[in-house]
Amino acid sequence: MIRLVLVLSMVFISPAAADSTRDSPWARFSQPAPGTSEVVGSYANGCLLGAEKLEVKGPGYQSIRRHRKRFFGHSRLIAFIKRFAVSLQDRGFEDILVGDLSQVRGGPLPFGHRSHQLGLDADLWFTAPDSKLRGDDKNFRSLVNVHTEQINRDVWSDRIPATLKLAAEDPDVARIFVHWVIKNELCKTVGEDRSWLRKVRPWWGHSRHFHVRLHCPEGSPGCVSQASIPKGDGCGKEAWFSAAQVKKRKARTKAGKKDKKKRPRKRRVLPPRCRALIVNP
Repeated sequence: MIRLVLVLSMVFISPAAADSTRDSPWARFSQPAPGTSEVVGSYANGCLLGAEKLEVKGPGYQSIRRHRKRFFGHSRLIAFIKRFAVSLQDRGFEDILVGDLSQVRGGPLPFGHRSHQLGLDADLWFTAPDSKLRGDDKNFRSLVNVHTEQINRDVWSDRIPATLKLAAEDPDVARIFVHWVIKNELCKTVGEDRSWLRKVRPWWGHSRHFHVRLHCPEGSPGCVSQASIPKGDGCGKEAWFSAAQVKKRKARTKAGKKDKKKRPRKRRVLPPRCRALIVNP
């Protein structure tokens, strides 16, 4: 009887626990949900069925930090990484290091990301430290001096824009997130062929790696896309992310909300199909 209770407690998890990210039950799975690759929900609130595994090593790439068990993705993501890595290799570039993709069934991660839930996101590192040093972000050289908000010229090279351009031109790629200083540098130095720049979006962090996000794939009607990227190359507004601008915005926000009570953040509820994977796996 005691054994039966223990087994049931491992299988049936409350809906509230299914939506928790602090102690995410999604990290406990070891096998993909059955079926062909399909994503359900949004990039920061969804799950993955029929996940495919990225192998430890392949032509042009190495998958690192495998102990985190975030080397799964939709079949389109795995295919993108492989062809992208081969294209880099064909250009004579060294192996690219692949970091976090998603968990074996996607879903909320216990730490590190709010997105990466659909198997459509991948972190790719700009540099490659010694294999023994890859467990700590600080050992990856930053392309940006975050104190001066300037490009680190001893790290930057022609390989950086070439790599980002190659990724952005892939039709499966929806967005690429980089530090705003990197986007600003691209805006200043890229020549007449600027159409690919609109996919490169400035975002917090992302000075040591870039984050590739794919479009919702065919065969996933439950996938929720992001809004379309505005027209143009996206250049001219990158300073919105600068430290000085952030400080000004915070000051204005504080002054405007001095007399208003802070509203609690609305709890996200996973789509029913995702919750079913947890409640009745």
